[in-house]
Amino acid sequence: MFRIGYGYDVHRLTEGRKLILCGVEIPHKTGLLGHSDADVAVHALMDAVIGALALGDIGGFFPDTDPAYAGADSMELLKKVLSDERVSQWQVVNLDLTIIAQKPKLLPYREEMRKNLAAALQIPLDCVSVKATTTEKLGFEGREEGISATCAVLLSRPQTDICGHKA
Repeated sequence: MFRIGYGYDVHRLTEGRKLILCGVEIPHKTGLLGHSDADVAVHALMDAVIGALALGDIGGFFPDTDPAYAGADSMELLKKVLSDERVSQWQVVNLDLTIIAQKPKLLPYREEMRKNLAAALQIPLDCVSVKATTTEKLGFEGREEGISATCAVLLSRPQTDICGHKA
């Protein structure tokens, strides 16, 4: 059995915050504003996984009104999503993640981002695609007001017989 999911997220850039993408702290004059660490890339990934299984969105898992998630590490939130009983019976086969930002340039951090995601998902590195693009100075990303991310995932679930044994 297979499921495909798509996720999208956006956060505003602001002074006084760290810029964290795929669990990597990136030196920059501004960071992303959000209730958690605002890792827009991991948020898009979580939404893709949750959406593939028709479980709503990350707001249903981690409401921004809950003080327990204030400043939370999004990589840890990803682990919680993956350990949820409705999700844990599925495996991410591969993912294709795109981060849209005018600045900073993300190429120097891409491999570390891929490694972080591969480790969290327990999948081979060659199953994790992380790309970055600009908007040629168009829109809120181009004006450096925020960063967005999109993610597509393919999930698989082992086939089982009527008694729940792997086929």
